[in-house]
Amino acid sequence: MTSIEKERRKEIALIISKLTLEEKVSLMLHESMAVPRLGIEEFHWWGEGLHGVGRRGYATVFPQAINLASTFDTELVRKVADIISTEARAKHNEAFKAGQKGRNTGLTFWSPNINIARDPRWGRAQETYGEDPCLTSRIGASFVRGLQGDDPDNLKVAACAKHFAVHSGPEKNRHIDNIKPSKKDLVETYLYAFKALVDAKVQGIMGAYQRLYDEPCCGSEFLLNDILRKKWGFKGYVVSDCWAVRDFHETHKVTKTPAESAAKAINAGCDLNCGCTYHAAIDAVRQGILSEDKINESLERLLMTRFKIGHFEDEYKSRWASLGKKDVDTEENRQVALEAAEKSVVLLKNHNGILPIKKSVKRIMIMGPMATNALALLGNYYGLNSKLITVLEGIVKASEDRADLNLDYVPGVGMYGDSKQRGWTVGMAENADLVIACFGLDGMMEGEEGEAVETEKGDRDSIELPEWQADYLRAVKERGTPVVLVLTGGSAIAFPEDLADAIVFAGYPGEEGGTAVGNILFGKTNPSGRLAMTFPKKTGDLPPFEDYSMKERTYRYSTKEPMFPFGFGLSYSRFEFDSLECSTRIIEKGCRIHFSCSVKNTGDYDGDEVCQIYVSKESCRKPDDPICALKEFKRVSLQKNESQKIEFDLDDTAFETINENGDSVLESGTYKVMVCDCAPVSSEKAHLVAKPACVYLEVK
Repeated sequence: MTSIEKERRKEIALIISKLTLEEKVSLMLHESMAVPRLGIEEFHWWGEGLHGVGRRGYATVFPQAINLASTFDTELVRKVADIISTEARAKHNEAFKAGQKGRNTGLTFWSPNINIARDPRWGRAQETYGEDPCLTSRIGASFVRGLQGDDPDNLKVAACAKHFAVHSGPEKNRHIDNIKPSKKDLVETYLYAFKALVDAKVQGIMGAYQRLYDEPCCGSEFLLNDILRKKWGFKGYVVSDCWAVRDFHETHKVTKTPAESAAKAINAGCDLNCGCTYHAAIDAVRQGILSEDKINESLERLLMTRFKIGHFEDEYKSRWASLGKKDVDTEENRQVALEAAEKSVVLLKNHNGILPIKKSVKRIMIMGPMATNALALLGNYYGLNSKLITVLEGIVKASEDRADLNLDYVPGVGMYGDSKQRGWTVGMAENADLVIACFGLDGMMEGEEGEAVETEKGDRDSIELPEWQADYLRAVKERGTPVVLVLTGGSAIAFPEDLADAIVFAGYPGEEGGTAVGNILFGKTNPSGRLAMTFPKKTGDLPPFEDYSMKERTYRYSTKEPMFPFGFGLSYSRFEFDSLECSTRIIEKGCRIHFSCSVKNTGDYDGDEVCQIYVSKESCRKPDDPICALKEFKRVSLQKNESQKIEFDLDDTAFETINENGDSVLESGTYKVMVCDCAPVSSEKAHLVAKPACVYLEVK
């Protein structure tokens, strides 16, 4: 404990001693009331910063979270989060000067979302860092460090990891579900990233709506007390998901009254209620089912968070007091947004090297409603600004130096299922040398409960490309003109690969998304994004959505051949891995093994390779163990014909197995370490990726 923290604890204890019960409870609601006699101002805890300052007007709109994961670039993600926190401080200062203290004006952000995207039908998969615990942990920890800064006593903003725990759809069931995963799945998949972010000193944790092993997550002794506080040593605050405590008595039926629900949540260690149920904590104390000491414990954690963000200091003397409107969506920030977008766009197919667009192409027909759809840039939990670059605008911008090029655009078909196809526009493809077809999903078609209106509760019933889009694409392709498909969306989309000659997955790429796509299509940028989620071939390859078992889910457990594997992404270059060397072939408890491998750019373009390190059991794998698992990754920039040595270390925990009791054990056997440019694939895609470099190690 630092000297600053010791002094603050003394001050907090003095404040708590002077508060009435009613005042204490009022400070445990997300709309915390002022206590003027003690100098405590009104405070609103609710803030969003998933990929930019959200729901607060103008801000830099970075690519959606799933896009940030697709960069496989932890330093870039830290830089993005640092900019978000700078803009948050700037906008907070502006609001403070204007006397505004409502929702989304504060410095406590309920981001990032580190749930595992176990099923691509989930509408909120876009908010996550994908399906892999290692990637989620690394990207999430970098995001937290960027938001909070490097001074644990004085946070730039307070980050909050959500939703604890085991939440990833279906949205329609989140208020009633009682999830009972195996202890192995719980530890191996669902808790992994939360532990990593606790280690990264995240200030807040948000509970989930559903029950886990019969207990509501926001009132779970097992989650909040046994694991989070006791086992992991978490010192920050816990907040309920919004109105989740009300679900205790209304939908979960584990309590009968609001007072019982408030008592259950606070006794378990949920400090802050996003909602209004904690008003009933006063009755709970009077009924004897909640002690005032438990309220004091929660209040101490909440007040400490407020001290750490400077709420009890002179705002005008803050180290960030000079930030203001001039620091929001600056040209420098836009350049980082563009870099993030370019590094996140994934080239999935490039038949016969049709991309980048050749000088011989003189006439381009752009088709599809996503070309002009700003919503397809944003994803959810977004900010706004006056310069959102759509895909159409980005293509036009990237082609400005081509005086010989003729561009034309028709939507061809509407955005949603009740739209009518304009059949006559299909024929326009015949007059072009190349068609750029812009289709996919947007925030009306997938998202959180209550946001997406074209699908029930925000989730998708199937992962297939909407039928009316596929039909139109098929008709265009049949005209014989080469087709480049630009896909938007926050999760996996299944479709016949022969619908297009080249496929670019843009995700939800943010304010500079159109610029990024245009630059990639015309070869001004070499694509380097990698999928943070497996793309299955069809919905039928997925287990039932409601089943939280990891069996046959994600690249780690699925035996189905995917359309595109996790970590996959093409470049305009080709890369080769040289032999993998290691400091020892014997894995022992407490060991740390050093590895090195050379990677070479054998193509004609400068480019980035994402070297992914996977571990698999070769001789001792049980049926419910991962087929392989990502343990490390390195993004390297290589000029054409350049070689570079990558080095990394793995300790014994990289080879441990989670057993049926949820314990980590190091089992005897042979283990393979692989350096790849995607999750290991079968022969179907093997010709598109670099041959892995492998080494075998033993646990005696």
